[in-house]
Amino acid sequence: MTAESLPTSGFAAAGFSDRHIGVTTQPHVHHMLSTLGFGSLEELTTAALPESIYTTEPLSLAAGVSEEAMLAELRELAAKNTVNRSFLGQGYYGTFTPGVIARNVLESPAWYTAYTPYQPEISQGRLEALLNFQTTVADLTGMVTANASMLDEGTAAAEAMALMRRSNRSASADAVFLVDADVFPQTLAVVTTRARAMGIPVLVHDFDAGAPGQEYFGVLLQYPGDSGRIRDLAPLIDAAHAAKALVGVAADLLALTLLEAPGTLGADLAVGTSQRFGVPMGFGGPHAGYMAVRKGLERALPGRLVGVSKDADGHIAYRLALQTREQHIRREKATSNICTAQVLLAVMAGMYAVYHGPAGLLAIAERVHADAAAVAATAAAAGHTVVHADFFDTVRIRLAGANADQIVAAAHAGGYLLRRIDDAHIQIAVDETTTAADLAALAGFLGAATVTVPTGAGAIAAARTTGYLDNGVFHAHNSETQMLRYLRKLSDADYALDRGMIPLGSCTMKLNATAEMAAITWPEFAGLHPYAPAEDTVGIVEMATQLEAWLAEITGYDAVSVQPNAGSQGEFAGLMAIRAYHVENGNPDRDIVLIPTSAHGTNAASAVMAGLKVVPVATDGFGNVDIDDLKRLITLHEDDLAAIMVTYPSTHGVFETSITTICAMVHDAGGQVYVDGANLNALVGLARPGKFGADVSHLNLHKTFCIPHGGGGPGVGPVGVRAHLAPHLPARSLGQHSSVGLVSSAPYGSASILPISWAYIRMMGPDGLRRATQTAILSANYIARRLAGHYPVLYTGAHDLVAHECILDLRGITADSGVSVDDVAKRLIDYGFHAPTMSFPVAGTLMVEPTESEDLAEVDRFVDAMVAIRREIAAVQDGLWPAGDNPLVNAPHTARSLVKDWTHPYSREEAVFPAGVDPRAKYWPPVRRIDQAYGDRHLVCSCPSIEELAADL
Repeated sequence: MTAESLPTSGFAAAGFSDRHIGVTTQPHVHHMLSTLGFGSLEELTTAALPESIYTTEPLSLAAGVSEEAMLAELRELAAKNTVNRSFLGQGYYGTFTPGVIARNVLESPAWYTAYTPYQPEISQGRLEALLNFQTTVADLTGMVTANASMLDEGTAAAEAMALMRRSNRSASADAVFLVDADVFPQTLAVVTTRARAMGIPVLVHDFDAGAPGQEYFGVLLQYPGDSGRIRDLAPLIDAAHAAKALVGVAADLLALTLLEAPGTLGADLAVGTSQRFGVPMGFGGPHAGYMAVRKGLERALPGRLVGVSKDADGHIAYRLALQTREQHIRREKATSNICTAQVLLAVMAGMYAVYHGPAGLLAIAERVHADAAAVAATAAAAGHTVVHADFFDTVRIRLAGANADQIVAAAHAGGYLLRRIDDAHIQIAVDETTTAADLAALAGFLGAATVTVPTGAGAIAAARTTGYLDNGVFHAHNSETQMLRYLRKLSDADYALDRGMIPLGSCTMKLNATAEMAAITWPEFAGLHPYAPAEDTVGIVEMATQLEAWLAEITGYDAVSVQPNAGSQGEFAGLMAIRAYHVENGNPDRDIVLIPTSAHGTNAASAVMAGLKVVPVATDGFGNVDIDDLKRLITLHEDDLAAIMVTYPSTHGVFETSITTICAMVHDAGGQVYVDGANLNALVGLARPGKFGADVSHLNLHKTFCIPHGGGGPGVGPVGVRAHLAPHLPARSLGQHSSVGLVSSAPYGSASILPISWAYIRMMGPDGLRRATQTAILSANYIARRLAGHYPVLYTGAHDLVAHECILDLRGITADSGVSVDDVAKRLIDYGFHAPTMSFPVAGTLMVEPTESEDLAEVDRFVDAMVAIRREIAAVQDGLWPAGDNPLVNAPHTARSLVKDWTHPYSREEAVFPAGVDPRAKYWPPVRRIDQAYGDRHLVCSCPSIEELAADL
């Protein structure tokens, strides 16, 4: 190719934005625009968006910079942090991330760019990894079933409270939730926030004082306690059961290698965090929380649950159990609003257990306990008093003639963080990273001449008698070679964004650039304890504060908080702000939330979690909010209307022209307007919700702002508000007075992944962000226009345009041919694609979102695949292939299926190498179509045995 024939960008700068945006060459942009009948991106987006919200005013952000310049700026911020040796504990500990896991999971796009495993046939690797996590948690807690992770320990405890309340049929409506006085303070804060919203009274109780004097439906115990104390929980659990209450135990997984399992002691459920299983503290997150339950409660579990089933050939296969999405999100009948998890972190924690195995975990725990025993003996030798004789890793010390502030300050000056309890008490929590030098330094701060090493580490109270991690997977990959190959095997089984396009409507699977990911492993961010002194965390707080300001500018709001650690928590926080605002203004009875029937299920679920009542609003034949129905409902609820929740662009993928009218109608009735930020990728730089009538939105940083989905988490769900709601944003610290309180456990939520979105905005700048949005709209409309002659496009807006996604209607095709959306989704696997979103928001449809990151070649490859599939459907309709035996109903096809006797009316080549598939780049699914019903009838949610796996070969 000559220099003259090379394509030219057509844009002034060839910076980061040209690498993030897929369609950058002028001929390609012109081709796509010409297909739609427009001459420029500006002309297209002016036609697509309503004039009432469209703006050409540039965002007040600094111009985009190069990757190198961005990283230099981020390095300057990181340098403002001081990573001291943390002995603070409180649920956050130093840990070693095995290099093979850091490099091949945390830093591998094969893992971090994957989507939630709703298409299980192409998610077998991450599903197996999650099954490892579930098995680890279930074994260590002594429970029957564990879910595939929670957001953090605090929210897991709050979910446990709700589970116990709805599962305890014998308790009266006035029964309280009893919380151990020795629970972590941040856990109590999150539980209190959720309990207040749900109208559940919480009683903090010291169990040393005897039984409480009132009825309680559930109990939360900490094991070991916040003070480090280990108690025999069996009598407490027995007493609670005698009082007809359920018992949850917040347990440390590493401690459980030595302590008797909560399930063995009789607890009904266990919650906690897996952070110390190889996941850095990261200033508070993200970390994989967990929940595990006894037999009989598994169908009440919130969140995702991986189960074992079989594929069409009878081979073992994994999938999400008991749900098409999350089993609990049933709109206004919801029992939880959790619609995500912490998959990437759960995979890391599970692999930490696989890599070390039970013997390795036990050795780590014994070493940690021995170090804690040395701290206790040294403190005693120096004349101090060790408060609790029984402990695992945390020692509470009553100081003899010394001031806690002085010791804590001296330790800080020497590079160590100790926890001050009060003037006379400090606390020291050791972990697997503690060294002999650390112990010597601690001895000095305690006034001891040397470290006192006790003869033997001392017996553990409530020592464990039950085994754990007996499954073969925890014994087969203990060398780095074995682990490396195991991780490669699992990632090869999966389809992630590093393989090809994931055209999921509503989920925005866009590029997660390597430069954006770089900082998450920097020790200046990853090594910070969330409750480190403010002077140690200047850089990360400055970075987070900048990001909040940038997000406020982009959305048009006055204030943003990144405290919510998932979109569901952002929704909850926003609705809590609205509720608090009405209470503050003397309108506590305003508790009705109007929600269009097309909305995300989490909208209604979050409203219920916030103690509000949901009233559905009809949509018209064009997918818009039915204005007449809205008027009727506003009139009906003029005295008790709290808010309306709308997604914009709508869940149907169109820019509703009446959005400003809707906002005005609700405001005139005294309500607030909540705009779900799920579809913000169609607005950035073009329209600002805070300026066109919205009062509050949550944002999805794992969608619009490039935090990767990670196979189903992590995410961040910041909440943005106008000035009148700003006083009701979530609390930023444990001691802060707030009408809402903490929504997640850490002050800045999942702080260690905020640099990803910071980097994206900093490199894109205002021009790049605007062009990204315009390109997303261009690509979606190009797909809609090219496919309209093959599949009806269900909804369009002005000028027959969609927003950043389009809905393909297969209902008529299914009626004529018997080929379902499931068949098309599975057939797309044979063509080398992840399926679009199925049957949401309309059953029998596919919702397609290309994002701005895909280039024209990949977009055309997808369109061509969909056209070829339509021809295959026509062959079924014409009788060339039987309705019950064709490439669609039998999809996907595995390599193993080819070696069997072939009796199908289509060839092997047609099965696995359909039109447009390059045999050299073929993705081979590891299993055929999975039998979901079989898995739910035979619910198994832990790793198959070696014998079962051998029999499956």
